Amino acid sequence: MNFYRGMDRAGLDAAYNNRAVVPGWEGYLARWADRSGALYAARPCLRDLRYGEGVRQRLDIFPCGQPSRPTILFLHGGYWQWNDKEGQAFIAAGLLAHGLNVAIGEYTLAPAAGMADICAEAIAMTQWLAEKLLTIVSGKSEVWLCGISTGAHLMAYALDLPQVRGGLLISGIYDLEPIRLSSLNDAIGMSAEDARQFSPLHRPVGAPKPLVLAFGDKERPEIQRQSRDFGEVLRAQGWRPGILPVEGADHFSILETLAAGDGVLARSMAELTQ
Repeated sequence: MNFYRGMDRAGLDAAYNNRAVVPGWEGYLARWADRSGALYAARPCLRDLRYGEGVRQRLDIFPCGQPSRPTILFLHGGYWQWNDKEGQAFIAAGLLAHGLNVAIGEYTLAPAAGMADICAEAIAMTQWLAEKLLTIVSGKSEVWLCGISTGAHLMAYALDLPQVRGGLLISGIYDLEPIRLSSLNDAIGMSAEDARQFSPLHRPVGAPKPLVLAFGDKERPEIQRQSRDFGEVLRAQGWRPGILPVEGADHFSILETLAAGDGVLARSMAELTQ
């Protein structure tokens, strides 16, 4: 039997089951979908821009309406097998309030794609956005990365791209080994080699960039530990990431602090891009 930090498969399933400790988590998803739909209706948005030929290789861009402003690329969570960009686009409201352009990305889900392909899509999406920004928004624009959970994992994987200025990563998975040993891997099919190769924790990140690693202080201990451990690895490589526990937030409510202009994560992203 394989163990990770003293946990067997059942223990890992419990340690990474974010839904189990958030009563009414389904209500968050329903409300987010409604709020996202309202934002699409209320704000100018470039919909379903293609960065590849795959059905889910697309993104939406909400221009802030101001010239030469940074662009934030946000990726949703869902353990690489659930959710879509429309369900979490509501977070753009908090960033638009700070005069930031917002791109909401999407990628092919497991089991239709394995981890290598999903990570390659995160790279392709980021590169495509950086290349096209001058023709999409007014004037020069920088690319900053943001994502939650597995979206944070994918944005961390793209962090070393030269086109990327920095980022805000929320409740991320930076070491894939515990996922490989859990039932979450049934759909993904990672090998031990895959888990190490595609873990940001084991990936050189290049020259230091502004970065904040955030998580809710009510989240699963493993989720909090992943961010702290990744922060230590980054510091060993010369980075100085901010570690931001969001008071009172769990794995779902933490996104509310990004979606509100006066929320701690919206303000943190705005401060990073100054």
